[in-house]
Formats: sequence, structure tokens, C-alpha cells
Amino acid sequence: MGGMDVDDLYGLALDQFIPERTALARELRKAGNRDGASEVAALKKPSVAAWAVNQLVRTQRKPMAELLEAGDGLRAAQDDVLAGRGDAASLRGAVERERLAVAKLTDAARGLLSSDGEELSDTMVERVSETLHAAALDDDAREQVSGGRLERELRHVGLGAFGGGTPAPAPARRAPASKKAAEPEQKKQDRSARERANAQEEARKAARATEREARRRAERAERAAQIAHEKRDRAAEALREAEADLEAATTEAEAAEQAVRDAEAAVREASR
Repeated sequence: MGGMDVDDLYGLALDQFIPERTALARELRKAGNRDGASEVAALKKPSVAAWAVNQLVRTQRKPMAELLEAGDGLRAAQDDVLAGRGDAASLRGAVERERLAVAKLTDAARGLLSSDGEELSDTMVERVSETLHAAALDDDAREQVSGGRLERELRHVGLGAFGGGTPAPAPARRAPASKKAAEPEQKKQDRSARERANAQEEARKAARATEREARRRAERAERAAQIAHEKRDRAAEALREAEADLEAATTEAEAAEQAVRDAEAAVREASR
């Protein structure tokens, strides 16, 4: 335990967090650091998904760096489209790079084991994926994840840069030298404006599709949680019934044993 600090706590197996947190707080208190001890004692045990992300931060440094780079690229592509500099193809490529970076880390998370020695459930893996996606696209989420001390999973909600985006203004037009020269220039500018509008519409469609997928994931996670609660309730009821049956069977067995003893005593008495 000696030499452990707060960061080390978040790299431990999940079932070790509370006992090691208690030990570290006790150590700080003995050393006279009462404020530090109080801060450590107040640390919250991470959720399973947050714990898994913390492990990825510690063990998957290169893929994590690739994820953040892909997130930067996606945000830059979004900005370019809204400013009239980019196109839908570039945006789709950036979306796919970010998706693949998230998928790579999510696959790594599937190999992590829970405190019970079991692989993470599909629901937990989904929450890990949502947290990684949030870290790629949101500065606050990125800061929380990069520290490796995440307590709860995160989720990116909304259309990001597209939520309030408006088309970039068309460049100012020069007065044509003549009607004949102005017509090709006008057509060129109209075509450019149409291309920008099409690219921005493609971007918005991609963003709306991402939001719909996030909502579907959230709904699946909520349904899975509901099913888990129902299973837990059924298991608890079955346990109560089993305990009642056990108690009744134990009582009956004790009565039967007493009857045997009484019968044996009667036989001995009759044999005298």
C-alpha cells in the first residue's frame, strides 16, 4: 500500500477501490494530513463503465490519442462545412475515422473483466462507447476522461456544431464589366452556393443520424437496465421463497428426528 496516491486508486480493480481508498485516507490521517484524508475518503467509487474507461486511458494510450485526433478532425470538418470551405465527402470521412477510433477502444473494453471475473455486459460496453464518443467531441468530457479518474460515464447529446449553424454568407460580388461577362460569373457563384448548401445539408443529415443513433443507444441501455431490475426482483422473490421453503423443511426435519427419538425411547421402555 505504501506510496499509493489518488491516481493509483483509479487504476485498481474495481472491488479494490473502497478498501484501498480507506487505507490511503488512514495513512494520510496518521501522517497529519487531515484535509487530504478527508478529500480521499470522499472520493466516489467509479461506475463499471467509468472504471473501464479509466483502464483504457492507462493501457491504450496510442488508440486514445488516435481517438482525440479523430475527434479534432471531425470537429474541424464540421466547421469547414458550415463555413463553406468543406464538402460532404470530407465530413463523411471524418465521421468514419472517429467511429473507427471509438470502435477500436470499445473492442479493447470488451476484454476487461468485472470484479466478478466476468466480461463487461453489452450495456456497459455501450456506455463505454458513448463516453469515448463524448470525449472525442466535447472539451469538458475530454478533460474528465483524459485525467483517468472518471467516476460516471458520459454521453454526448445534441448536434454539436450543427445545432446553431447557419450558412456562411456568399462572397461579395463585383459589378460585372458587361452583361455577357457577368452571366458566367453569376452561374459560377450560384453553383458554388448550391454546393455549399448541399454540403451543409449533408452535414446536418449526418449530425441528425448521429443524434438518432445516440438516442437509440440510450433507449436500449434503459431497456436493458429495466430488464436487469426485473430479473433482480424476480431473483430476490425466488430467494425469499427458497428461504421460506428451507425453514419449513428444517422444521419438518427436526420434528421427524424428534419423533424418531421418541419412538426409540418408547421401544427401550417397552423392552425393560
